[in-house]
Amino acid sequence: MSEELGAAVPTSEEPGAAAPAAEGPGLGESATEKAAAVLSIGVRVAKQHRWFVGLFAAGAVLRLLAMLGFRPALWFPDSYTYIVTVFRPRPDLVRPAGYSMFLKLLEPFGSFGAVAAVQHLMGLAVGVMIYLAARRARPWIRTLATAPVLLDAYQIELEHLLVSDTLFMFLVTAAVVLAIRDRMTWRTATAVGLLLAAATLTRTIGQPLVVLLACWFLIRRQIALTGVLLAAALVPVMAYMGWFYATYDRVGLVGANGVFLYARTQSFADCQKMDPPPDLRVLCDPRPPDRRPPSQEYVWAQDTPLVRLPGITFSRANDALAGRFALLAIRSQPLDYAASIASELARTFTWGRPVYPDQEIYDYYEFPSREPSPPGRHAAQLGAELAERYEGGPIATRVVEPYAGWLRAYQDVARLPGTVLLLVLLAPPVLSVIRRRPELEWIVPWSTAVALLVVPAAVAEFDYRYVLPAVPLACLALALRTRSDLPKQ
Repeated sequence: MSEELGAAVPTSEEPGAAAPAAEGPGLGESATEKAAAVLSIGVRVAKQHRWFVGLFAAGAVLRLLAMLGFRPALWFPDSYTYIVTVFRPRPDLVRPAGYSMFLKLLEPFGSFGAVAAVQHLMGLAVGVMIYLAARRARPWIRTLATAPVLLDAYQIELEHLLVSDTLFMFLVTAAVVLAIRDRMTWRTATAVGLLLAAATLTRTIGQPLVVLLACWFLIRRQIALTGVLLAAALVPVMAYMGWFYATYDRVGLVGANGVFLYARTQSFADCQKMDPPPDLRVLCDPRPPDRRPPSQEYVWAQDTPLVRLPGITFSRANDALAGRFALLAIRSQPLDYAASIASELARTFTWGRPVYPDQEIYDYYEFPSREPSPPGRHAAQLGAELAERYEGGPIATRVVEPYAGWLRAYQDVARLPGTVLLLVLLAPPVLSVIRRRPELEWIVPWSTAVALLVVPAAVAEFDYRYVLPAVPLACLALALRTRSDLPKQ
């Protein structure tokens, strides 16, 4: 190409040659030629990757419709807690402050619409990362791997919600994509560790991912870089734990692990089998397990045994008591616990989308047809007041037609069924047995996706929004496992 460009540009030795490039007109011509060359390259790249470009453009249009149809953003009960931490910086007992720090960084824009826009850009960026990471797969496979994150209506709705999941998905995907690069340096290992630290401080489920990726480095026999990764991941997390300890005189990232595990075990815990000591017996629910409410009710409902105890639910004493009860239940009924995890995990893989855990939470994941009601709990009311300071005005979501209606109609038909996700997860190990090829890089996104699905089902409960961050990684694993012998692009 350089020879062709050279033949097209006259030199100073030719008759009628152009003036030297140092002169004004020459500079203009040179800039025009460079712009034309860049445009030509861009057009050529777009043609080469035209199917992905088309999917990406469709995803961008759908996200634009979300911005136009639901202004400035959509709210979730957790949103208000994050806002409180923005204006009153201190560790929260239930959720780490990573997402609040993210909101603080965007505070100068003075708009939750800007937050939603950044989250939509993160969703698009995840699609790009999946496409680039699957560079050796056939073009149609790598393009198809990006379709769920780019086009799934519930993914787009999640990005428009003011919750931590989109940020968490972006951080974890970036860490995994960097970790499976062929060439690893100390800078890359540091970046992977810092991304995992940020993910852990956004959602505590990031903790086991540090172990997973460290094991991958060890499998690649990169001992020194494993140390770099662990140092980069653990130093920020330990610093946050120091802040948490200085605030509450408690060790950990949050102060609710015992409470949530207790709530999880209430799906099977039988005090007749457990025979708990008197101080734990107050946490027993006399109802049979099949007549009990979903796990989250044991954390928030006013009539549950734990919430009725003196003091706040997440006090040191109550959290420790709940943790002891949960561990006793697991030791006494290990098979019931395993069956409960399997039952909860199975909700991920249903073809339909049944209401769970209740209609209120389920509705938060649907594009609304009317302005949502204001928050009712005191903590949420405080968060709403502070959110108006952040926004510089009212924060109520305005539903703008016809854009909102278009997205509601789209959400009725455009989603990844859970059964398809199950097939996507099963395919890589099955193909590994059939093909018996030595590539192992698919294991990293695959094991990460599995961890993101299993851990919440084991220690908290199933939630539809917990599934979505695992989907792009599961798709990436399948694309890597089905890759051809195409050269890197």
